[in-house]
Amino acid sequence: MTTRTPDGSSEFDSLLPPLRVDRRGFMTTTLATGFALAAGQVQAQTAIKTDADGLTAGAVEIPVKGEKIPAYRAMPAGKQNVPVVLVVSEIFGVHEYIQDVCRRLAKAGYMAIAPELFARYGDATKYTDIPKLQAEIVSKVPDAQAMSDLDATAAWAATQGGDPEKLAITGFCWGGRIVWLYSAHNPKLKAGAAWYGRLKGSPDALKPDNPIDLVQKLNAPVIGAYGEKDAGISLADVDDMRNALKTGSAAAQASRIDLYGDAPHAFHADYRPSYREAAAKQAWVRMLDWFAQKGVSA
Repeated sequence: MTTRTPDGSSEFDSLLPPLRVDRRGFMTTTLATGFALAAGQVQAQTAIKTDADGLTAGAVEIPVKGEKIPAYRAMPAGKQNVPVVLVVSEIFGVHEYIQDVCRRLAKAGYMAIAPELFARYGDATKYTDIPKLQAEIVSKVPDAQAMSDLDATAAWAATQGGDPEKLAITGFCWGGRIVWLYSAHNPKLKAGAAWYGRLKGSPDALKPDNPIDLVQKLNAPVIGAYGEKDAGISLADVDDMRNALKTGSAAAQASRIDLYGDAPHAFHADYRPSYREAAAKQAWVRMLDWFAQKGVSA
């Protein structure tokens, strides 16, 4: 059952592991115990909270090349061979909103896992200044490292009751861009759902490719959810991506981008003023239908 919360607290806080420093000496973050600070004041009237009744839900650690990164996992309790959805966060990390998204997916029959891809660089949820967060954490994450961490997460899921033949990915904002990249990276991926992820940009050494550059390499079809009022992703960029998909790989040609009228960036983020309930609900249903159509369903 989905309920609404008046604050950012969670009964899952007690499940989270303590802050630790691993043998290499870098700091890994614990998962958030509420909503990310830089995201601003939580809109209590719309912030959705999904319970864990019937679920196995809480913090886990994902082994990655001799290290461990924290993650949040939710899945139907006692089930095996469960379809897997990798969940990639906004720039704010794996805070309560992303954890709740995992529980919503688990209620739909999935094992949903959100790895903390910023863990090596600090705790994104504790920043109050977005430009500082971008400069000190987000900009330092190499695309190649994000791909490797997601591979490790998928491999871990296969040892924990997940079905490796039914793998999907979804992501929001920063994570939406990662969805497109991961489709080009992993040939075993069956489906992706990108929520308002950047499509173009200025490449650099850590982020050498934009999604629009990778349409010939997509392995899995992606459904994109974008807002017509997004101030950061123009309609021209969306049109260019749609056209590029038409001449891309078979998976690219099977992909689709839906535009939502009067929806700004982050229209699914129910804890923020950008939330648009009707668009968010419609896009969520379309995502689940997409996964089912591509063979990733319970």
